[in-house]
Amino acid sequence: MAKQWLKALQRKFGISGPHVAVRTHMPWYLRWLGIVVIGALVSGIGWATYDFGMEFAGFRQGEADRALKKLNEAISKQDQELSELRSKAAQAEQQLQIERATYGDLAKQVKALAVENAALKEDLAFFQSLMPAGGKQNTISVNRFQLQPEALPGEYRYRLLLVQTGQRGQEFKGKLQFVLNLQQDGRKVVLMLPPEGQRDAREYLLDFKFFQRIEGTFRIAPDAVVQGMQVRVFESGSNTPKLTQNVNLS
Repeated sequence: MAKQWLKALQRKFGISGPHVAVRTHMPWYLRWLGIVVIGALVSGIGWATYDFGMEFAGFRQGEADRALKKLNEAISKQDQELSELRSKAAQAEQQLQIERATYGDLAKQVKALAVENAALKEDLAFFQSLMPAGGKQNTISVNRFQLQPEALPGEYRYRLLLVQTGQRGQEFKGKLQFVLNLQQDGRKVVLMLPPEGQRDAREYLLDFKFFQRIEGTFRIAPDAVVQGMQVRVFESGSNTPKLTQNVNLS
């Protein structure tokens, strides 16, 4: 029993017993201080590396902010200029449309005045050509008679010029009458214009001293054909025509 106890002591405290390591004890605050120092060192190295990379690339955050600010200002300025240019372009387009409309109206007026002026010159030349032939007695003549079909079936437009020659001390007043010779349904038809109940129609009244231009329209049956036409001029208060003249149709 004693031998066994002795052997146990030898195994535990003898040469063959377990080895014991002796280490120096470090306080906990020193250990944390070391960790903090190492972390700060790593962070510093990382920031220095990032800063060096930004410096090497020629790009810094402050410079980027300034460049971005300048770019936004330039874009805002260009947007404002573009808006002003669009407004000016819209005003110019509107002005151009107004000028085009005004020019179109003026062109139409000039054309109408040119046509009217040419007609007046033609009337004046014709009237002057009749003056030497004037005598003591007043006479009425029909000149430049035209009869043309319109777009609607059976509708016609007439134009003529009545001229008074001779002594022209007083105006001629009266009325105009047309006698139409028609062909309808294989038979001849005579039509009076204006009709019996409209003999005092305004468009057929005459009141002139030298000449009067007359223009108007009338309608007949769409299937009727005008074969001939006679113009009658009545002086006021007379039922006998002062002038009866057959005209050529155009």
